[in-house]
Amino acid sequence: MRILITGATSGIGKQLALDYHAEGHEIWVAGRNEKALAELAEKGIHTGRVDLSNREESLKWFASLDAIDLAILNAGTCEYIDLPEFDSALVSRVMRNNVESMAISIEGLLPLLRKGIRPHLVGVGSPSSYVPMPRAEAYGASKAAIAYMIDTLRISLYREKIDVSLVSPGFVKTPLTDLNDFPMPFIITVAEASAFIRKGIARRRLEIHFPKKFTLILKLLAWLPRSLWCRLAQRMIK
Repeated sequence: MRILITGATSGIGKQLALDYHAEGHEIWVAGRNEKALAELAEKGIHTGRVDLSNREESLKWFASLDAIDLAILNAGTCEYIDLPEFDSALVSRVMRNNVESMAISIEGLLPLLRKGIRPHLVGVGSPSSYVPMPRAEAYGASKAAIAYMIDTLRISLYREKIDVSLVSPGFVKTPLTDLNDFPMPFIITVAEASAFIRKGIARRRLEIHFPKKFTLILKLLAWLPRSLWCRLAQRMIK
């Protein structure tokens, strides 16, 4: 397969690139970290130093590529809001890096996927979109927007025979989660996350969520009346 992965200079994206490359696929990655990109290039992976939040720069790079069979949109960031100060600039950064960069990538990739073999578009979201979580006003909202966008594209691209999947990983040990200052239940390694994702993609799953013992709990909580979940979450804060 011809596979393109964004956000592949560290964490889950980097592991996916290495694992798919080891399987013999042709890989393209986009990122901003020159050193990490150089290390991937040394292994025979095609790289592009691209700021995916810059629409003009990104679309120019995508236009330089040919057909893609599988696109995994993994680029993103995480920042938390600590009240009593509500930081609107933080919200803008998170939305730009998570939602807008994915939208730009989709615009650039759809023409390439339309030329691919059994094309598959995969967006990486988060279980944080299932239920409202404290401090996640920006991050959770961005992942909820991603989930809606991906679910809608699954409907809109059906007639073009482009499969669309959403990845919702629980806590994965990466440089980003290393910054978290709270307990992370059921945390897994990037190797485990990559295995879950590749298995789900191979099966063309609509949603690939893991680890199940964490994500299923959140899915069940999402079924609670909103007022009840709100009271429970408020008590957790106290």
